[in-house]
Amino acid sequence: MVEIGLDWHDVVNVIYRATRLIDEKDVIQPIKPYLRYKDVSNRIIAMPAYVGGEIATAGIKWIASFPGNAERNLPRAHSIVILNDETTGVPIATINTPLISGIRTAGVTGAIISRYVEHLPENTAKFSIGIIGFGPIGQLHLEMVCELFPNLIDKIFIYDIKGVDIDNINSKYRNYVVIASSWQEVYKSSRIFITCTVSTTPYIDIPPPIGTLQLNISLRDYHADIVKYVDLMIVDDWDEICRENTDVERMHIEFGLAKSDVIEISRAIDGNSWNDLERKVIMFNPMGMAIYDIAISKYYLDKSIEQGIGLILEE
Repeated sequence: MVEIGLDWHDVVNVIYRATRLIDEKDVIQPIKPYLRYKDVSNRIIAMPAYVGGEIATAGIKWIASFPGNAERNLPRAHSIVILNDETTGVPIATINTPLISGIRTAGVTGAIISRYVEHLPENTAKFSIGIIGFGPIGQLHLEMVCELFPNLIDKIFIYDIKGVDIDNINSKYRNYVVIASSWQEVYKSSRIFITCTVSTTPYIDIPPPIGTLQLNISLRDYHADIVKYVDLMIVDDWDEICRENTDVERMHIEFGLAKSDVIEISRAIDGNSWNDLERKVIMFNPMGMAIYDIAISKYYLDKSIEQGIGLILEE
């Protein structure tokens, strides 16, 4: 993937194409099973899916998340994707996908932000974006927003509990960045606020500022009562996200948030829900959908064939 390159506009367009296939009922995506053993803080997740249309590929992502790996000087997450021909079922690619997985995550965020900014008033001034957590996912989100929205950004506030070294940030983006001293500073300063942490315990206990887009990428950062301040709640898939002790599940249990109270991503992407943004709080909660992993992986497979990158194995 590093050799192939990264075009965030292409990535967001792939996300849009896969999302439209949801409404066309040309995707299949079973609920993800979680494999846990011994230390139940660890999990390995199977994410099978079929994506139709011009993508026309089936496959599975197998992703392991072991929080304790940081103490072993190893990445927290490891993943591979296997792609299958839609007609014969023959495996056509095996891809080591930690980077693709991160690109998919940030790409979905980019698709939501794109819809949001498209519906802002024409005279909207530049605004600040905030990122909490600056591991691999936070870093990809920084790159994504800088590449997709350079004319809209004033500053990008970043906070990580372990600290952030400005010298480790790509010089291309460094002038945007403000290293914050607390998550509260980021939260109060940002019109678009993105959580990219590995938190297992909610800590955000302040009502979100009116007119903001809250992107709850890491899913376990907000106290459940934040739901009282949200005007538009977006999820990728209700049945997926209302489990596994996510913020959405706790909002459901503690405050009665129901499927009828949210809109799923296919409705959000169609652009009909984005009105009166100056007076609303919008929150997006993505559990992570396998259709996007398959779609992005197929995009990179096609690019690798086109550019002659990768190893072709004999049958």
